[in-house]
Amino acid sequence: MAIILASQSPRRRQLLAQMGLGFQVVCPQTDEQMDPCAPPEEEVARICRKKALAVKPLIKREDIVIAADTIVVIGTQVLGKPRDSADAERMLRLLSGREHRVLTGLTVLQGEKIITQVETARIQFRPMEEAEIRAYVQTQEPLDKAGAYGIQGLGAVFVQSITGDYYSVMGLPVCRLSQILRQWGYPVL
Repeated sequence: MAIILASQSPRRRQLLAQMGLGFQVVCPQTDEQMDPCAPPEEEVARICRKKALAVKPLIKREDIVIAADTIVVIGTQVLGKPRDSADAERMLRLLSGREHRVLTGLTVLQGEKIITQVETARIQFRPMEEAEIRAYVQTQEPLDKAGAYGIQGLGAVFVQSITGDYYSVMGLPVCRLSQILRQWGYPVL
């Protein structure tokens, strides 16, 4: 039995390694386009489940697949990864001085067993100055992250408070994942 991470995310790889898990990476080839009319919780769950199922035919039946997807929601607007620097600046202006939610869908699959759950964290950003936004975007850090910031990187300077699982904001709800693995007879500790 192997643990398979269905993700290209370096942060997810880092978190699985931090949990002490040996794993292989198999990147799913899926369309991650979300339906803007569907509830964000349902869509983030659908996308991560789709990633896990895309990997299933490529692995052994006893292998455990872990897939995740993360989005930022402010009001009713979903913020994925920015298209470019201008889009990243737009997202950061939108988040400045406001609270938003980070939704991370988690799917764990083994054979015919599959579980999908969504972890929600609430983040309050402090007000940001235009010069800070431009300087942050120039670091390139925001360009491959949902909501145009990385809480584990320089983006942390904007986070006034967080309610929920910090690691789910990074892209993988570590506590929830460890509980599922333990239920399936694979304790992390």
